[in-house]
Amino acid sequence: MRFFFHPEAKEEFDGAVDFYEQSQPGLGLEFAEEVYATIARINQYPDAWSEMSKNSRRCLVNRFPYGLVYQSKANDLRIIAVAHLHRRPNYWKKRMRQNKSLKRDAAKIRRVP
Repeated sequence: MRFFFHPEAKEEFDGAVDFYEQSQPGLGLEFAEEVYATIARINQYPDAWSEMSKNSRRCLVNRFPYGLVYQSKANDLRIIAVAHLHRRPNYWKKRMRQNKSLKRDAAKIRRVP
């Protein structure tokens, strides 16, 4: 299964890596490795993790207070948020609404002769 980050999730990931790396050299790399290990777990068992909404789930990142909020369809895994567990719950839900709007707009464009 291939995966990709929502642009804002990628910013969150990069920001967290930078934060941990500045806090302690090497810790940013350890965080990144744990995030990728979490993605591997999701790929193995996409339906095993906590349901957050009708179309999204969250898998916790080991050793760090983060969870990956994702959507899984066919062979695609979309990381919606790299969410800190102690900050702004459910802030990422607007991203799902944005995705729906983008899909509707894309469908309209395809229908134009």
